[in-house]
Amino acid sequence: MQLTENEYRNAGVDIDLEATAIKALIKNLSFHRKGNYTMLGSVGHFAGLIDFGPKALALTTDGVGTKMLVADRLQDWSTVGIDCIAMNVNDLYVMHVEPIAFVDYIATDRLSVEKMAQIGLGLNEGARQANIDIVGGETASLKGLVNGLDLAGTCMGVQAKDRIVTGEKIRPGDMIVGVPSTGIHSNGLSLARNVVEKYADYDEKLSNGKTLGRELLTPTRIYHESLNIADTCTVHGMCHITGGGLLNFLRLSKFGFRFDAPLQPPGIFRWIQETGRISTVEMYRTFNMGMGYAYVVPPASVETVTKAVDGARVVGEVIEKPGAWLGDVQVT
Repeated sequence: MQLTENEYRNAGVDIDLEATAIKALIKNLSFHRKGNYTMLGSVGHFAGLIDFGPKALALTTDGVGTKMLVADRLQDWSTVGIDCIAMNVNDLYVMHVEPIAFVDYIATDRLSVEKMAQIGLGLNEGARQANIDIVGGETASLKGLVNGLDLAGTCMGVQAKDRIVTGEKIRPGDMIVGVPSTGIHSNGLSLARNVVEKYADYDEKLSNGKTLGRELLTPTRIYHESLNIADTCTVHGMCHITGGGLLNFLRLSKFGFRFDAPLQPPGIFRWIQETGRISTVEMYRTFNMGMGYAYVVPPASVETVTKAVDGARVVGEVIEKPGAWLGDVQVT
């Protein structure tokens, strides 16, 4: 029996409802600051931009989500801080913005000194990888409102206005160069956990010898090399593949994105799909499927990107027809 989209909703995530709800929220955000340091562009890209003279400041916010529940099951919270920082800085990198400062937010039903210490280790390692300062944060004890612990954060970045990459230069004929992920990263965990808990156990081993729990807890990759790449060749757009899978590309351009040669999905994705009997389209609209980041570049820049990043290769191209396409099948 195939796990249907309705059953995925029952697992806790409805991508279509989420998109509709976000539109309802944004619809009512009509006020704009008067004076200096106003907003640049519109809401909806990976990060929000603020006019700061010759430079732009950028802000993004994100969290670890239900990956925290996997950490709780394994009693290992030492890497989720990396995920929290990665989910934020990667959303700045796609606009060629350098992340510089971060604040964390922890909401919990009760404090645990050991859990907080381990989270701190991960945050520190993530800050090291991204070369950012953690300048503050907030911890809230919210018994009755929160069940467990939720970890999120906000990151600030800076870049000269004329060096920001928004996707506006993307044109049909541009090539999509995919960069490998380190696994599931921090999205799709509600569905992944549902399959593991329904059909297996976190201690079950995959063919590579790692347990399902360890695979799901592998930290999100921080794509810091993108700053240098965008400085050394022409890049029309970049994409961080998070919740929504290939649909993330639709934030970049009105043109379409066709993937004819996607990266080979690691074993954890094959296990989830085969065990849960999930359709291929559903997998690609939920998970990164082994591609955590991508560059949209003119053909002349392909060699520069593929030489600079291990495992990077052309996975598709930009087309006139709008949408995200897995071959000839539209991912909706």
